[in-house]
Amino acid sequence: MKKLNKKILIIEDEPSLRMSLRDTFIAEGLSVLVASNGIDGLELALREKPDIILLDILMPGMDGQMVLKKLRESAQGKNTPVIVLTVLSVDDPIVHWITTYEPTYYLIKSDWRVEQIVEKVKERLSLPF
Repeated sequence: MKKLNKKILIIEDEPSLRMSLRDTFIAEGLSVLVASNGIDGLELALREKPDIILLDILMPGMDGQMVLKKLRESAQGKNTPVIVLTVLSVDDPIVHWITTYEPTYYLIKSDWRVEQIVEKVKERLSLPF
């Protein structure tokens, strides 16, 4: 597999999803950083400057909403593409709030398989499928 020279950060508290995404992105040739909570994820995002971030919203400690807010307030993270992974419905006020932070997109976890999430990330990074 060809190395794509792109770095993704996965901030997800659910271990099975986090590891499945990590393994799939590695197999696709991306460099992968992982964090199991918002505090570690924000620190990694600001230090490592990934090309894109997959961010869970509902996490213990610092939730994804606060991570996104702090990321967008920083010089290092204000323009980093973020794809939010959530169990919240499209009608939830938090989902509407998320979309005010460009460039941010959201995916409802139950509607997307890991392979489809990978395709969406590659699309956002303008990578070939």
